[in-house]
Amino acid sequence: MKPEIIIIGGSAGAFDTILSILNNLDKSIDTPIVIVLHRLKNSNSSFESILQRSTHYTVKEIDDKEKIEKGFIYTAPANYHLLLEENYTFSLDVSELVNFSRPSIDITFESFSILLKEKCCGILLSGSNHDGAIGLKIMAENNGKTIIQDCDEAEFAIMPKAAKNIYNKHQELNTKDIINTLNNEYN
Repeated sequence: MKPEIIIIGGSAGAFDTILSILNNLDKSIDTPIVIVLHRLKNSNSSFESILQRSTHYTVKEIDDKEKIEKGFIYTAPANYHLLLEENYTFSLDVSELVNFSRPSIDITFESFSILLKEKCCGILLSGSNHDGAIGLKIMAENNGKTIIQDCDEAEFAIMPKAAKNIYNKHQELNTKDIINTLNNEYN
């Protein structure tokens, strides 16, 4: 079954990989993509404008209660956890930090996979803490597609290694193979 949404999580060292993935996605793909990247909570960054230059999608930061649409890349706002509501709208939350992070990749992976089951794909990239490992395991247990960045390629392999250590059945792919997998499965 072709997943209905792709969720990419990462932290330190993930930004260039995200740009590479977006730069090389086939232009016919319109599956919504959600990006949860750890970033400073009080900084006004040009994250979305940089992503927009790398993709055919429309890039936007998520608004609370916004409905998911095809052809968009959505970014989780700094300092908010991102969840999925039953009516397929986004929900933003300011509860406590998880793995020293808000947004927490774990919370997003878990929330989306509980509702979408096998209809979601989670990709966990480079990062320097364990955020995302538990959520990706939950996604796999709900029959979602799960991918971790090749630990030898990741600039900071702590995140993908943590995911691999608690559940060793995720696909472990380098950036080129992540791109090829997405282009083959979503085209």
